[in-house]
Parts: sequence; C-alpha cells; structure tokens
Amino acid sequence: MNLRRPNALLPLVTLLAVLLAGCGPVRSVKVIKLAHALDPSHPVHLGMAHFAARLAEKSGGRLRVDLYPSGQLGSERECIELLQLGGLGMTKASSSALEGFAAEFRVFGLPFLFSDEAHRWAALEGEVGREILLAAEGKFLRGLCYYDAGTRNFYTTKRRVVRPEDLAGLKIRTQESPMAIRMVRALGASATPIAFGELYTALQQGVVDGAENNPPSFHLSRHYELCRHYVLSEHTAVPDVLLISTHLWRQLTAEEQRWVQEAAGESERHQRELWNEATRRALDAVRTAGVEVIEPEKALFQERVAALYGEIARELPAVGELARRVREARP
Repeated sequence: MNLRRPNALLPLVTLLAVLLAGCGPVRSVKVIKLAHALDPSHPVHLGMAHFAARLAEKSGGRLRVDLYPSGQLGSERECIELLQLGGLGMTKASSSALEGFAAEFRVFGLPFLFSDEAHRWAALEGEVGREILLAAEGKFLRGLCYYDAGTRNFYTTKRRVVRPEDLAGLKIRTQESPMAIRMVRALGASATPIAFGELYTALQQGVVDGAENNPPSFHLSRHYELCRHYVLSEHTAVPDVLLISTHLWRQLTAEEQRWVQEAAGESERHQRELWNEATRRALDAVRTAGVEVIEPEKALFQERVAALYGEIARELPAVGELARRVREARP
C-alpha cells in the first residue's frame, strides 16, 4: 500500500473509528483497599469478600474493593492508623482495638453484657449499636457494620480452668484493650497484651500461659497445637467492626455512599450465617485434635467480675449509661 496517496489512509482511519465507537465511553473505576490481619479462610474475611462482590454489583463495577488479608499491609492497629492518615481505605478491627480511639467501644468489653445471641443482635442493630458505630468519626474512622466474632473463651497450655480460681497466677494474653485487661485481672490472672500475630510464638516460648478468643480464631491460628484446654466461659462477645476512612467516605458521592452502606449491611447478615457454621466446625476440629473442651459453671465467673459495672459507671458515666441501654435492648 502506498502511504503517500491520501486515499490509502481512509480504510485505516475508518477501522479505527469503528473500534473506538464500539468501546463506548470509558468509565473510571474507584479502587478501595481493604486490609486486615485475618486468614483468608476466616468467616470474617469471607464476609468482607461478600461485601466486595455486592459493592461491585451495586455500582456496576465503578467501585472495586481489593482485599489484603493476613496482615499484608500491617497489624490491626497499624491498619486503623493508616485509615486515620488516609493511606488506606478500609479495614476490619475488633471493637476492643477501637477502645483507644472512642471510649464508647469499651462497653463491649464488659463481661457477660449480653444475655443471649438474640439480645446481642437486637442491641447491635438498634439505636445504641448504630450510635457506637459512629463514635470514632471524629478520629477519621466511620463504622459501617458489625461482624459476628462470637464469644471469647479462655484457653491454656498447662492448667485446666474450671473455676475463676484456676486462673490465679496465669499469664493470659489479651488484646490491647483496657476493658479486657481489667476483666482478666478481676479473675485473678495476669493480663499480658500481645499482638495476635505474635501469640503463637509467645505461647510456645512460655511468655504467656494462655489467651482468650473465639473458636474459629483458636482453630485457624493453630493455637490448639499448644493449648490443650479450651474453656467455654463465653465471658465477652466483642464484635468486629468494618471501618472506612472518613477521608475516603467524604470523597464518595451520596449514591456511592449508599452503595457502600447497603453492601456492608448485606455482608453483615451473610457473615453471621457463616460464623455459626465456622464455630461448629472449629469446635469439632479441636476436639478431634485432642483438645479438652470444658463447659464451666459460668455463674462463678459472672460473680467475680460483677463489680466492674459499678466501677465503670463511676469512672466513665457515659460508658456506664451505654451499658444500661445495651442491657435493656430487646429483640
């Protein structure tokens, strides 16, 4: 073909125009990074994956969530701080880890706060639960929904725990939570805050004698390899919180904010179904591995920590009032 002849370029120009017309308008995609410290098989991670899928569908692909599990972008606290700085879009955090950012989250660390699962979700999905979700907005952290993290239970390397007295003298790992530390001390043990990712080694080396967590986390972390006694004390039911940086939230349009909130709510309900099955499987698995699952008389533990409610009401009246409202919530 002789390119010096003007007419020789017409077929190429026509073809290019047809191809561009077929592509249609190019839509920009907003990518949201969501990082957390959990294993990809964890039911809370699966809840976040459901959130990502529903958000992509609602937005027609205009909002995309990229998940970074297993601490790829930092520890739980580091991810929270990245949200505050605007260096990360979203994360999942235990409400215990949020106590240092908004005192309202301390209410969930009070032992035996909920009478049963129905009461728990009535409180979390009601007015008081929504109020707590937004308590850290002034710290650039907006709560979107709660994820079920079940009930927390003690597990130990050496000693069987049937009564509170059996915890005396033991070093028990806790989250970096003032309420968890106070509760463990009230039960007679020594509270030792350690990052979750460092806990296996700490148990292995005897830095701590045990810890407390829900069944799926106990199983997936493989802590059962070192701790052969799992005590169903069910002393707290500390929910996880799906967080978005307010820096990012304010950049979204009203329609995009609605999509994000709706997708979060749908993922919350989906994750709750996953959680119940994961808890059953985890307990079956650790029993099969030879772990002794102990069902103690919980009333004995309740009696030992009952004074915490009066102490908190005197020291932090606002948290004491939240505790009253949570306890009065009804399905």
